Amino acid sequence: MSVPQDPLREVRIGKRDQLEAFGVKPYPHSFERSHEAEELERRYAGLSAGTETEDRVRVAGRIRAIRNSGMFIDLHDTSGKIQIFCHRDLLGPEALGIVRLLDIGDLIGVEGLIRRTPRGELTVNAASVTVLAKALRPLPEKYHGLADVELRYRQRYLDLIMNPHSCETLRRRSQVVAAMRCHLAERGYLEVETPMLHTIPGGASAKPFITHHNALDIDLYLRIAPELHLKRLVVGGLADKLFEINRCFRNEGLSPRHNPEFTTLELYEAFVDYTAMMRLTEELVTAVAEIVLGSLRLEYAGTKIDLSPPWQRRSMAELVQASTGVDFLALDDAAAARAAAAHHGAVLTGNENWGQALEAAFAARVEDTLIQPIHVTGFPRDISPLAKADRNDPRLVERFETYIYGWEIANAFSELNDPEEQRERFEAQMRARAAGDEEAQLLDEDFVTALEYGLPPCGGLGIGIDRLVMLLTDSPSIRDVIAFPTLRPR
Repeated sequence: MSVPQDPLREVRIGKRDQLEAFGVKPYPHSFERSHEAEELERRYAGLSAGTETEDRVRVAGRIRAIRNSGMFIDLHDTSGKIQIFCHRDLLGPEALGIVRLLDIGDLIGVEGLIRRTPRGELTVNAASVTVLAKALRPLPEKYHGLADVELRYRQRYLDLIMNPHSCETLRRRSQVVAAMRCHLAERGYLEVETPMLHTIPGGASAKPFITHHNALDIDLYLRIAPELHLKRLVVGGLADKLFEINRCFRNEGLSPRHNPEFTTLELYEAFVDYTAMMRLTEELVTAVAEIVLGSLRLEYAGTKIDLSPPWQRRSMAELVQASTGVDFLALDDAAAARAAAAHHGAVLTGNENWGQALEAAFAARVEDTLIQPIHVTGFPRDISPLAKADRNDPRLVERFETYIYGWEIANAFSELNDPEEQRERFEAQMRARAAGDEEAQLLDEDFVTALEYGLPPCGGLGIGIDRLVMLLTDSPSIRDVIAFPTLRPR
């Protein structure tokens, strides 16, 4: 059975064939532009209505509107819109024949003189028109646009053509990454790259993706975090301050805040502890907000958020006690901690240790309430195998997570640098894994060996770029801020 043909596509194919019959190449190699639309608007901002110039320009872009049988064309490039005037007094018969074969969505180049129409529209009087790419499919209807949200994610190129807001979101994402990179470079941080394929998944508690390398005949894991490789570089003395803006992969669920493939900033600085990372988190986020928004005040989903530092600092146990009345620090027994957490709405398996029970109570009763920026400190040692123990309470570690609008956007430690203690922590994780915890970390012998050569005291910080961009662009889903999110195949 033959596939039914799209009549609109067939019409456009016919026009392409006519162009070729006229000797016009519908997909040429290049076109040299002199200006973009926004640049022309700035340059001729003072040109009064009805004024013509002798200034010749060359512009290119996509046709978004055709009026008066092709006499007026709205041409859009990545910077904005410029009007094109096509008239028989300016174009010869051959060029007019080309104009009549144009459709909305086609990419063209135009050369001509700049003027401002009596109605005030900056316009190029076309002296020549060059077809740059004949579009064989029509764009969505102008007034309804691309309303299917899933189609927007699946055909992002079409979403970007039709929705200026989507373009602006992804451009702001680029600004966020560039601002972070610039901020750190100015402060002496060295940018590095570490492997995405790991022989042992580590650096975070998560379920990895597994692949196979044929030549070596070994299984490899897509990176869940770059932490252990970055700390190896600090051990080696490559730099006292280093960072990586990296892709990580976790074989877990999908949600408006979770994509299997995501981007983080991860950095390490020698000779400081996690309190320095708190200050750096505030500096980074506020610097980015000033560049992207021009303000430290933003609105997300109708809620006003103030990023002005310093941000509040409170411990996990303190926040849970304020919400539930239960002081988990007074509960030394894991069973009592599980019972208290379950009583206050935590979903448990029944095998949680003390720290996991405290974390579950925090997730159930506190997390969603943390709207304004806050550093949550005092994480349990049970769930933090790579962090240095708290100086005052060995059940806890020197770790914080930063929350905004109920989301974790940053995670930082005073890094554990005692190799024997690190081995003990890994072995505890291995026991938890044997008991059924698929996200528990494996023992990385080479990393422990690296620590035995000496890792200086250091602070480490990770910031989730996708979630930060969501906040700074008022985007309801992580799929809005990732150009090509992971979707189930149709």
